[in-house]
Amino acid sequence: MTFSAPASSISIHWIRRDMRMEDNRTLLSAMQTNKPVLVAFIFDQNILSQLDNPEDRRVTFIHQELAKLQQQLEKFGSTLHVGYGEPEAVWRQWLRDFEQAGIHIDSVHVGRDYEPYAQTRDRALASLFEQHGIGFKGVKDHVIFEKSQVTKDDGLPYTVFTPYSKKWRKALTPHDYAAADSLDRCSKQTLVQRDHLSTGALPTLASMGFRPVERAHEWIPDKTIQRQILKSYGDKRDFPAVAGTSRLSLHLRFGTVSIREALRAGLQHSEKWTTELIWRDFYQSIIYHFPHSATDSFRPAYDAIPWDNNEAHFAAWCEGRTGYPLVDAGMRELVQTGFMHNRVRMVVASFLCKHLLTDWRWGERFFARHLLDFDLASNAGGWQWAAGSGCDAAPYFRVFNPTAQFDKFDKDKAYVRKWVPEYGTSQYPEPIVDHATARIRAIETYKSVLKPV
Repeated sequence: MTFSAPASSISIHWIRRDMRMEDNRTLLSAMQTNKPVLVAFIFDQNILSQLDNPEDRRVTFIHQELAKLQQQLEKFGSTLHVGYGEPEAVWRQWLRDFEQAGIHIDSVHVGRDYEPYAQTRDRALASLFEQHGIGFKGVKDHVIFEKSQVTKDDGLPYTVFTPYSKKWRKALTPHDYAAADSLDRCSKQTLVQRDHLSTGALPTLASMGFRPVERAHEWIPDKTIQRQILKSYGDKRDFPAVAGTSRLSLHLRFGTVSIREALRAGLQHSEKWTTELIWRDFYQSIIYHFPHSATDSFRPAYDAIPWDNNEAHFAAWCEGRTGYPLVDAGMRELVQTGFMHNRVRMVVASFLCKHLLTDWRWGERFFARHLLDFDLASNAGGWQWAAGSGCDAAPYFRVFNPTAQFDKFDKDKAYVRKWVPEYGTSQYPEPIVDHATARIRAIETYKSVLKPV
């Protein structure tokens, strides 16, 4: 890295879950220091090393979005500073580079992240920055309310959604979803100019061990908030064959769409959709206050359940050949596209945990591998809801009937026929378990280790 003489002190906006210039409170925070701002990103090797598919769609998505951000920054004469490696090692190298160039980093600004790994990473970096006299400022950007902003009257975190949502709504003010003028300021405020530095270019996917996934326009949903869909969301959201959901979860996960923009649309057009956004905040609060829930049962007693964990049954579930059409359609859609409709997510999760008596963590990890919108807090929360082990979860004796769900939410069989073309022919397998028998087995197994409800 070389500099030709920009200002001697700069601020850095480190992008994490806020991959946009518009309505970005973290970028705005960096700009408010009145120092030239450098926008940076790190491909985190700690995370990427866990991805076993070299054609992981999410990595392609991130890479493409960063290229778009770089183009935006170039319009203002700046550029994107990109690193690849373990974050602390990357930052140590960057600090050496800046010091050698005679550039002082005034502060590093990040959107706060509430997952266990992120908390550990940021504590280590806070110590590093303090040693170098650099401010490290976390900003609330990818949620509306965070940490202990919405708690019970005694200050303890909520573990039941309904009272949380009521307090959330009561606490909400226009300030909480007001747009940040971060993009507008780019034309008025000095960004670190690309002519002043030879910076870390955007690495190729190949250099990080990945390959691009082609035809992105077919699997990356539009980031436009469709008001018409929101208006009918409450009526159509449960039917997987209908375009009745926003498909914005990928963009909210990586911050390519602002949560505040989403909430503004929800408040105007859909009460039900707004409730789903509150669920998102709720699960972020849960994982922050109860980090064990990312890998262990929120209710410890549920860790004593004697799971069957039949590997042949699990393979049939993963491959969409259980003999239950709605389950199979959902699993095939997931593997082929990275998306699964929310109603179907509940059905396939319940089927794995209850019908097959498979540990919810097996399903959670499979979803983590394939979901475009994978978010640890929501994914673990949703799986524990289905298994009965989570906060405010479905009771253990509630077992979705996958056939009844199919008849109710895919009456015309359009969804199933799209993803399971052999349905209705001799090539389609018989059910791997009988619903009535599996239901009784699940209830009796749960009851054997849990106190009566």
